[in-house]
Amino acid sequence: MVGGGGREHALAWACARSPQVAQVYCAPGNPGTAELGENIPLTAIDAEGIAAEAERLGVGLAILGPDAAVAAGVADALAGRGVACFGPTAAAGRLESSKAFAKEVLSRLGIPTAPYRLCASWEEARAELEARSGPVVVKADGPALGKGAFVCGGPEEALEVAHRLLVAGELGEAGRLLVVEDRLEGEELSFFALCDGRRALMLPPARDFKSALDGDRGGNTGGMGAYSPPRTSDWERLNQTVLADVVQPVLAEMARLGSPFTGCLYVGAMMVAGTIHVLEFNARFGDPEAEVLLPLLPDLVPHLRAAAAGRLEGGQLSAVQGASVGVVAVRAPYPAPVTPGGALEGLERLPEGCTAFQMGTRRAPGGGLEGAGGRVLICVGTAPDLHGARALAYQGLERISFPGMRYRSDIAA
Repeated sequence: MVGGGGREHALAWACARSPQVAQVYCAPGNPGTAELGENIPLTAIDAEGIAAEAERLGVGLAILGPDAAVAAGVADALAGRGVACFGPTAAAGRLESSKAFAKEVLSRLGIPTAPYRLCASWEEARAELEARSGPVVVKADGPALGKGAFVCGGPEEALEVAHRLLVAGELGEAGRLLVVEDRLEGEELSFFALCDGRRALMLPPARDFKSALDGDRGGNTGGMGAYSPPRTSDWERLNQTVLADVVQPVLAEMARLGSPFTGCLYVGAMMVAGTIHVLEFNARFGDPEAEVLLPLLPDLVPHLRAAAAGRLEGGQLSAVQGASVGVVAVRAPYPAPVTPGGALEGLERLPEGCTAFQMGTRRAPGGGLEGAGGRVLICVGTAPDLHGARALAYQGLERISFPGMRYRSDIAA
């Protein structure tokens, strides 16, 4: 398992429960994954180091967690050593690592998306934005840890964002090319497809929450919570529509380009007047969506292995009966930079039906756990219905404490 956040903790947890898995290794992992297997002190972007270690250990399947591992070519390095990998090559991962590339693919295939313009300089961006009125979205082309999209109320706010990215270089190389697009209004949903390069298996969709504060206020974050399945009653029909109208055409196009996509294709979409519009692609499981999806699903390992081998049976994988709600606990003033440290307590007191996946933790010098980042953990409640799952998630959070702890109170409300 490549990575060390909450998504990777949830994936390691799911793999450790599979009868097909004898041993789980995580690189670099976190204190939560250390309780499920063995952590390997390699960064998620050390492609050659990970590939060499996987070969030495005789690993049967490698799973890529974060976008940085995809962009670093970890899948390419693993393939070079004959290690099966669930995760796309760097070239196939351009669907996420380049917002401009993804937009070009969508436009070429005629898949509905927000009208857009690419801006490679401050002068281009200023001319584009000064000609606009109303809400606008500015996106950094490259990977930005989930913080490269800016939903702006109007051109003035968008101009400030564009200046920060193109002139001040706030996101470095990731922000040297911008996608400026119309802001769509509708119901936002996240769809997930396990892909083997040709075929896809749809998982249940989820709804996530990006804004830092209640009521979708505050700065954009890596995710403050999620729930699945969404309240939309016809989500299974929507899943089939996304499979037929988005996922399959994109897989065919990537194969045509010589970069077949193997791994989890995340489709960020919005329902606008009854039509699905694609907002973005991710080339891996979502975070925090993975943490709420995995507790609902049967053993995924056989499907991940089949996808890596190019032998996936396509279609739709239904969730087990029930619902899942996850609420992220952060250290204030996240999403502004935070100071790590401070004891994390209460994980042993969680109610039945509640699981905590560690997102940013570390072992304290004297033992125990402490926070190591802005997003510290996610509490996930699983129950027969959303109401019960939500109650369990918040009951779990009430038993946990660390300095500066804060979380949204309206996830799945």
